[in-house]
Amino acid sequence: FTGTPIEREDASTPAVFGNYIDVYDIEQAIDDGATVPIYYESRLVQVHLKDEDKELLDAEVEAITENEETTATEQAKAKLAKLEAIVGHEARRKKVTADILAHFDIRQESLDGKAIIVATSRRIAVAMYEDIIAMRPEWHADDISKGALKVIMTSSASDPLEWRKHSTTKQDRKLLRQRFQDPDDSLRLVIVRDMWLTGFDAPCLHTLYVDKMMRDHNLMQAIARVNRVFKDKPSGLVVDYIGIASDLKQAVTSYTENGGKGTPVREQEKAVETLLEQCDVVVDLLSGVDYQAYFSAGTDIGEKMTLILNVQEHILGLEEGKKRFIAAVTLLSRAFSMSVPHAKAIAIREEVAFFQAVKARLVKFEREGGSSDIDVETAIRQIVDRSLVVGEVVDIFAAAGIKKPDVSILSDEFLEEAQGMERKNLALELLKKVLRDQIAAGMKKNLVQGKKFSEMLESALRRYQNRMLTTAQVINELIKLAKELRGSEARAEELKKEFKLSDNEVAFYDALAMNQSAVEVLGDETLRGLAQRLVEQVRKNATLDWTLRDNVRAKLRNIVKRLLNEYGYPPDQQKMATDNILKQAESFAEEWSAAA
Repeated sequence: FTGTPIEREDASTPAVFGNYIDVYDIEQAIDDGATVPIYYESRLVQVHLKDEDKELLDAEVEAITENEETTATEQAKAKLAKLEAIVGHEARRKKVTADILAHFDIRQESLDGKAIIVATSRRIAVAMYEDIIAMRPEWHADDISKGALKVIMTSSASDPLEWRKHSTTKQDRKLLRQRFQDPDDSLRLVIVRDMWLTGFDAPCLHTLYVDKMMRDHNLMQAIARVNRVFKDKPSGLVVDYIGIASDLKQAVTSYTENGGKGTPVREQEKAVETLLEQCDVVVDLLSGVDYQAYFSAGTDIGEKMTLILNVQEHILGLEEGKKRFIAAVTLLSRAFSMSVPHAKAIAIREEVAFFQAVKARLVKFEREGGSSDIDVETAIRQIVDRSLVVGEVVDIFAAAGIKKPDVSILSDEFLEEAQGMERKNLALELLKKVLRDQIAAGMKKNLVQGKKFSEMLESALRRYQNRMLTTAQVINELIKLAKELRGSEARAEELKKEFKLSDNEVAFYDALAMNQSAVEVLGDETLRGLAQRLVEQVRKNATLDWTLRDNVRAKLRNIVKRLLNEYGYPPDQQKMATDNILKQAESFAEEWSAAA
């Protein structure tokens, strides 16, 4: 079994081991989500050697190769030495390292992670380290467990003195491996020649800077270092400084001839095309609203906030606008992180940042506490234009121009402000969020009442979605619901105060009283007494892990049934009442365990 088969004239995996048993190719792996796609970016650096340098190199090589007794190995070494001298020429090397550092900085803004530089030789690797440290001295550390930049290479006793600080033991390299694989560790960038290019996995690695000639299976294995799945990493990137494009094409040809499907690397231009297409999709959704004025608003926070609110109102007024906009911007952000730092991506980064800012505000309405089940993309996490007001106005209520309500009482003041808001779509989103948060919080105390109000809320929203209610009408419906919810909470407080009931007992009472015939037959006083007995008995017999133990649940069910019979609860309603009592008890399990 082999990850990357070799197939050439002088070496063939099938010739030695037989035909392939099975092929799990790149296309399948990406479709399965087992790997992410790899993009290729060419950043070739032109070499300008002085005439005297060229003559010196040619003379040295000719001095070796003109001797007929020189072996083929020595001639090959001489050619490699010439290539190493050109690639490692100080002017070129400094230009490459400066470009890598600038490129990596932009990559880090768009996608937090790590990168590997592949150098042609150990000498060049050490020199590149010195170049980078000269620009970023804070990245250096003599301690193996510290520092943002390291050289990973073998060493020998004959190495120059200045290389010794990069000498590492097997244990040192193990620690460096662990540091690099840890996404939270400060080690962000490593320089290698051969090490870590095969058999090494660091999912947080997103970029491979190649300044060394590689080919065939060695090249295929090296580029695969960046295709590991990690959080929201949309792709890996191979940046070519030396000209491996033709070798990549040859490797792809060999790969497809052997039955593999899919492209090992994709041109970054393809990602840029996708980015621009997706940007057009988002712009189309905003047709009719002038969002471009945002970028000329300067430091006028009020004007910028008004523009953001206008965009939100527009999106919320479209059919499934919020869903479509969030989905479109999510895809746009992924395409952006694949394309950066391409010039066309950088040219629209402020627009992308604005779209992401609007999306972030819309997502705040989705779940309790303003969180979302949609991962926040890293695509423009730090690249967002500093003039955006997202970081300054984080409260959706302040953004809408109203005071944040005390959601525990849903005050009349808040409801009146929401009803009078000019932007009706935004008012609806605010009411939905406040009510959902309030109902979710209430469900922990009182499952029956929470379920009742949740069904009422969803029913009103369904009628609105089916166009049976206008925006203004559904807002009025939600305000009525809010007042009823507030009344329900006031009623619970009265029960607790007048009859000295606990929250648990009120919840059990509501579970029993949802059956109107039981209220008529037994009366409130009897039901309150039954609720108190039920809380006492269920709590006394609920063991620490009772929700996970079937035998204990069965025992509690029998206790509830016995008490219902004892109090004369209507037999045809006992099963529903028992189920509701036990479901309510489950929501109290954590509270009871803590008290025990």
